[in-house]
Amino acid sequence: MLVTNTGMSLLSWFGLVAVGLMLITYALEEISHWFTVAFAAACVLGAVYGFLQGAWPLGLLLAAWAVVAYWRWLRRRRVAKAAHTVGPPPIGT
Repeated sequence: MLVTNTGMSLLSWFGLVAVGLMLITYALEEISHWFTVAFAAACVLGAVYGFLQGAWPLGLLLAAWAVVAYWRWLRRRRVAKAAHTVGPPPIGT
């Protein structure tokens, strides 16, 4: 196992980054639907970390969470697109 000069393995750093991204993107989801898809991607990274670490239940849980976040993103994107198309009819029609 590769260990950095901080005493943490590269796998631990990967997990820290994945979970940190999950936390940040989850907190910012209300700003834009793009943070929801970023959260889904961060969940995939977390699932990869779980499987690589040998904690397959964590990997399965985060993979399921990624699917749920992806479906939420699809729904929020559809709502955002609908909000941009709602408005008064063009002049002259």
